[in-house]
Amino acid sequence: MEITLVVIGLLTAIVAVLAWVAIRWRRVLRAGGINVALRWNDEQDDLGWHLGIGRYQGERFVWFRVLSLRRGPDRVLYREGLRIAQRREPAGSEVYALPSGASVLRCESSRGDSIEIAMATGALTGFLSWLESAPPGRQVRRAS
Repeated sequence: MEITLVVIGLLTAIVAVLAWVAIRWRRVLRAGGINVALRWNDEQDDLGWHLGIGRYQGERFVWFRVLSLRRGPDRVLYREGLRIAQRREPAGSEVYALPSGASVLRCESSRGDSIEIAMATGALTGFLSWLESAPPGRQVRRAS
């Protein structure tokens, strides 16, 4: 009898966690987002990629991890101070860990932090446009 109660309790907890993840995932996708993989510890070339959904919120790019119980975003990147240090194609086992057709950007912040972002071509174009555009209230010199 006690074992049955423990098993029922564990199954209830598992179902509750899965329901929470499904509700969170649906909420993030409904609000609009793109498939993005992030890696913030690049010491190991083929490990450390985390899949998630990214969204633009004004000056911020917020990222929600696929399997997370956190209510808000798991990572936040601020446009100001973020620069692209390198662009490359996935290599080795990264090809299997990242979304199909993804390119990898190595970005550095003004604080010296680095992060790698992998996304498909269409999403990459949008990210680069967002990164290079002027924030509201700031003027950008014309190229001509």
